[in-house]
Amino acid sequence: MSTISIRNLSKSYGPVAALSEFSIDIEKGSVFGLLGPNGAGKTTAFKCMLGLARPNHGEVLYDGAPLEARTFERIGYIPERSVLYDWMTLGEHLEMQRRAFSRFNVGRAKELLTLFSLDPRKRVRALSKGMRTAAAVVLAFAVEPDILILDEPTTGLDPVNQRAVLKLMIDASAQGKTILFSSHQIGQVERAAETIAILLDGKLLLEGAVDDLKSGWKIVEGIFDSDQFSIDGLGADPGVRRIERTGRILRVSVRSDSDNVANRITQLGARDVRTLDLNLEDIFLGAVDPSANLEQGAIVQNREQN
Repeated sequence: MSTISIRNLSKSYGPVAALSEFSIDIEKGSVFGLLGPNGAGKTTAFKCMLGLARPNHGEVLYDGAPLEARTFERIGYIPERSVLYDWMTLGEHLEMQRRAFSRFNVGRAKELLTLFSLDPRKRVRALSKGMRTAAAVVLAFAVEPDILILDEPTTGLDPVNQRAVLKLMIDASAQGKTILFSSHQIGQVERAAETIAILLDGKLLLEGAVDDLKSGWKIVEGIFDSDQFSIDGLGADPGVRRIERTGRILRVSVRSDSDNVANRITQLGARDVRTLDLNLEDIFLGAVDPSANLEQGAIVQNREQN
C-alpha cells in the first residue's frame, strides 16, 4: 500500500483551476520530487494534502485513511514561505514544537542546530532568509516524522547547506521515511528523488521513476561554425524525438541509434559532436515546452509506453 495516495485532486480559485484531477501514489520509504514552473499547482497540492486548502474534488489518503488530527503527529512540513514568528527566538519555536509533538527529539534538534550553525537564542527577525529555511528544516526533522512534505526546502541556502538538506532527505528515506518535496533546482531533484511528477497549469504531465524516464534516451550535441546550418531531413529519422537549435548548437534527443545520428550531424558540417546521457532537466523541458519538440509530447509519451 502507498503511504500517500492522491486521487483526482482538484482545486479552483474562482475561475482559475489551480489543480485539475491530480493523482499520484507515493510509496513508503521513497523520495518523490514534484516539479513544475511557477504557478503549476505544486503548493496548492501541498495545501490540499494538509487541509490548509479545501479541494473542490478528490481525496488524499495516508496509509489508506483520510487526513485527521492524529495524522499530523506523523508529518513534518516545510511551507513555501516562512511561518515563523519574528518576535520569538528559535529556541522558543523548538520548545513549542516539543510540547506539540510527542515524538520530538531534543537530541536530534541539537544535532541539526549544530549542522546548520544556528543559535537558538536568536530571534527570528534576526535570521536571514537562508537561516529561516534552515530553522524550518530543523523544526520539521526534529519531530521524527514518518512523512515529510517539503515545499522548496532549500530556498536561500548556500550550496553546502543545500547538500546537507538533500542528505537529510536521503538518509530519512533509507530509514523508511516517506518524502515528498518540490524544488525549482532540477539538479537537486535528480540527485535525491527516485520518482518524479511534473505539473503544468494544475495538470499532471508526466510521472515515473527517474531511471525509467531516462532509460534509452541520449542527447547528441553538435557545434557548427555558423548558426546558418541545415538539419537536412534529420527530423524524419524515426529515432529522433526532439530537436533544439540555439545559435551554433544543435541538440537532438534520440531514443535509439545515437551513433547514426551523431554521424549524420557530422556529415551536416558540425565540427564538434558528442553524445550525452539525458538528464532530468531535458525531460522537464521536453514536457513543459512542447514547442521545442519535434513531435509534440514525444518525451511525454514515454509515460504511456512504460
